[in-house]
Amino acid sequence: MNVTGGQPAPPEAQDSKLARWLVVAVLCAILVAACVLGYLGWTSTDTSVPASGYVALVLGVVFSLVVGVGLMALVFYSSRKGYDEPVVLIREPESDPDDGQSGPR
Repeated sequence: MNVTGGQPAPPEAQDSKLARWLVVAVLCAILVAACVLGYLGWTSTDTSVPASGYVALVLGVVFSLVVGVGLMALVFYSSRKGYDEPVVLIREPESDPDDGQSGPR
C-alpha cells in the first residue's frame, strides 16, 4: 500500500473499472433470471384471465402512474418555490431594559 503524506493512496483505476463491470454483470444476471422466471410463470399454466382481471390490471397501472406523476410534480413544485430550503432560525429582538417599559427600579 502506498502512503503519501499520511493518507492512503486512492484505489487504482483498474480495480475501480473491474468492480463496476462486476456490479453490472451481477445486475444483468439478476435481470435475466427475473425475465426467465417471469416467462416460466406466465406460460406454466393454461388458466385464462377474465376481462375483469385485465380491466383491474389496467386501472391499477393507470392509478399508480397518476400517483407517481403527481408526487413528482409536487417535488418539483416545492423545489422551485423554495420550500426545500434549510430552516433558518430568526431570533426575536431582545427587549432592552432601558426602553421605559420596565417596572420600578
